Amino acid sequence: MGLILAPLKKEKVDAWKDWAKSFSGEQSQAFNEFNKKHGLTRHDAWLAETPDGPVVVVLHEGPGADNFMQSVAAADGPFENSFKEKVLEFHDMDISAPPPGPAPVKMISSD
Repeated sequence: MGLILAPLKKEKVDAWKDWAKSFSGEQSQAFNEFNKKHGLTRHDAWLAETPDGPVVVVLHEGPGADNFMQSVAAADGPFENSFKEKVLEFHDMDISAPPPGPAPVKMISSD
């Protein structure tokens, strides 16, 4: 399972919402193929408003979840390239670069 918290530029919230809605609309087939290609069985996103601004919470599940971002970064298909451009536009995240700072540390588990 992969979990990502990505700050969202305040001025991009409406555009991000439109982009997110497109995954269950006009881009649904391409989005489903993209997830299958990269080994995801679940790819969900939530928009959260925090005192510091909007944040997108993304959950990835499936055999490709642990390496999803690296897989997309290495891919050169039209959907992947558009996805990378939008992530950069909305979140200032270049998914081909390592994330800034240390990796999160799991502190609580019900396992």
